[in-house]
Amino acid sequence: MTMPRPMLLVFLLIILIITSQFEWRQQLVVDIDSTPSIAQKQQQHSRREEAVKEKIILSQEKNIQRLNELVRSLQRQLLQCKGNKTTNDTVSHLNEHVMELERQQILKD
Repeated sequence: MTMPRPMLLVFLLIILIITSQFEWRQQLVVDIDSTPSIAQKQQQHSRREEAVKEKIILSQEKNIQRLNELVRSLQRQLLQCKGNKTTNDTVSHLNEHVMELERQQILKD
């Protein structure tokens, strides 16, 4: 049984179309199956981003606590310095009085 040449070409063309559609549908199924994988990867990426953000926030909070401690320490030192200045002012004022009294004593003699 011999087919004429145009019939053979049409037959081969139909086979080619059917097989190409089958392959195309398989690719769609594969793409649909891989979509959850992409979603899972995006979800994992989001989780990692959140974890990094949390670590940064915790680090910043620790730095803020250290800075607050330093501010408190500096405030205490400032108060001590003010107290020392008051003491120094009193001592220097008393010294001035003593010197004035000594001058007056010298002048009387």
